[in-house]
Amino acid sequence: MKAFYSSLFPLNLPPDHRFPMRKYSRLRELLLAEGSLELHEAPPVAHEDLLRVHDPEYVRRVEAGELSARELRRLGFPWSPELVARAFASVGASLAAARAALTDGFGANLAGGTHHADRDSGSGYCVFNDFAVTAAALLAHRQAERVLILDLDVHQGNGTARLMAGLPGVFTCSLHGRDNFPYRKERSDLDVELPTGTGDEAYLAALDGALSVVRQRFGRPDIVLYLAGADPHEADRFGKLRLTTAGLARRDARVFEELAPEVPVAVAMGGGYGRDLETVARIHSTTITLGAAAFRAPSAAPAAPPSAPAPAGRS
Repeated sequence: MKAFYSSLFPLNLPPDHRFPMRKYSRLRELLLAEGSLELHEAPPVAHEDLLRVHDPEYVRRVEAGELSARELRRLGFPWSPELVARAFASVGASLAAARAALTDGFGANLAGGTHHADRDSGSGYCVFNDFAVTAAALLAHRQAERVLILDLDVHQGNGTARLMAGLPGVFTCSLHGRDNFPYRKERSDLDVELPTGTGDEAYLAALDGALSVVRQRFGRPDIVLYLAGADPHEADRFGKLRLTTAGLARRDARVFEELAPEVPVAVAMGGGYGRDLETVARIHSTTITLGAAAFRAPSAAPAAPPSAPAPAGRS
């Protein structure tokens, strides 16, 4: 099984910057030490795939360093050649992970989860939207017909919801903090808003309910793109939820138990802003090791796939 990294392109951020860039190299170190996955440098996404989702002029301006000061403030990063290389590699990593999952059952992007990026703008540390690009590419290349984007970052995937709205074959599901960024939410196919202070048991009950609704309304997908944010953790600076480290591991186990071995899963990391970067990196590494283990386990006879339900309105 394969995981793809883009940590060869670190951004030169000020010491007091809130983005935890070092967690990505530490995550790679943890997985290298464990030795249970093949680790590969992420390939840059092809322009052809990127432009299915993003505006050509926006992509050109990102590459040329022509974003305005206001756009860069909204993005949260200064422009640099490394920013461009990392943005292309991070999207390429998610697409490569999805294709690996279609072959092996599971694949991982050791970064990604850039779900705030919209067609012609970046936001919230997200330049391009990796899962939106991945879903559109899989459909265009006929590698999948039904894609579920399961977003369990603490922040709503507003860019993903907008970019995927009305696209046949894609279902977006987001569990997120009601009182958190973005403060103006978009409409996913299924949104579950959680109040500040939600802990393990209430979160897991909400997740079970959401997975049940997805089964009823979307049936069995060909692949799941799973955004496994570490920011619902109780020590996260911006998360506002109260999940424990054990609770996040139970979250991941629920997702993989629901899907393995019949439905391939590609994972991206999403947010994680705890001050202790070792804890954040280990939360992410647990997600990946649990996923890989779930798809390596001896499988029982697969259940008959549910029939696809009739299209329903968005919730």
